[in-house]
Amino acid sequence: MKTITNTNALEQARALTQPTREASLNREPSVSQFWNSNRKLLEEAWATWEMENKDNLLIPDETLLDPKLRKAINEAWENPEKENAVADLWEEIIPGVYVAQFFDVERLAEFRKYLEDVVNSEIPKRAPYGIQLNRYGLMLDERSEGHLATPSFQAFYNDMMDRYMRPIARLLLGTYGYDNQTFGFSIQYNPDKDKDLHAHTDASAATLNININLPNEEFTGSEVDFHDRTTGKVVQTIFEPGKAIIHRGNVPHATHPITSGQRSNLVVWLYGDRMQIPRGSTSSYGSVSNSASNVVTLEITARQRWSVPNEPKDTFAPF
Repeated sequence: MKTITNTNALEQARALTQPTREASLNREPSVSQFWNSNRKLLEEAWATWEMENKDNLLIPDETLLDPKLRKAINEAWENPEKENAVADLWEEIIPGVYVAQFFDVERLAEFRKYLEDVVNSEIPKRAPYGIQLNRYGLMLDERSEGHLATPSFQAFYNDMMDRYMRPIARLLLGTYGYDNQTFGFSIQYNPDKDKDLHAHTDASAATLNININLPNEEFTGSEVDFHDRTTGKVVQTIFEPGKAIIHRGNVPHATHPITSGQRSNLVVWLYGDRMQIPRGSTSSYGSVSNSASNVVTLEITARQRWSVPNEPKDTFAPF
């Protein structure tokens, strides 16, 4: 087999004929075959693209995130007994659902420019199944077919999951033991494309949904309803630039139709090995259902919450 040079990898990746929208929405076997057979080529192409554009390309890192959150997170990693300062930044809107500023609003334009560069790279990339392959639909996790494989983004993504999301989820939602594995995608809601999402739960122990709209990118509609199963209460919230909502995957939620403008979000999940999620966390979103049967509530220390799992990542993506 002929060895592909980096330059040729980029050229060959751009020359690939990507599966049609219809084939992707129908999840035809040829779609997975395309992404899997070209995985190595695409990873080399992304690395080459990043290297060729290094002088004009953002290197994503944690400085994109909200300064107050960064300070509290870094102090908690140094001394887990200071974790309450992290919890204080999150407002609980119903049990198991919290809101806080996640991205630095002043840096959002740089991050969006980076994503625009990614879109314009001409390298094939896969959107989440079930959406209309819109401009900002990307798979983020390395376990996913057609994921965004630039080395710098993967470093940022893994840092965000390990240093931020996982300990926050453990602290607020009690996900310890069901958060070894990660998953992520981006999506954009448009009035003429993907405009809403019906009531559902997630195949996750925890979901972090981050809005990446710029302050001048206004939209109407697209409110999110969260259902409190205990009281029957429904709380409606509207995404704001850089704001994030973190919630247990088993909390039912739905997105109202967007009526004007666009809403762009990053959505990331945590779940356990073999797709386990805590008992009672049933899912109607994605293709995976609850596989945890005997969950024992663990009394863990702050030090355990602020740790990274030793187990390797698996290679299975929910969708």
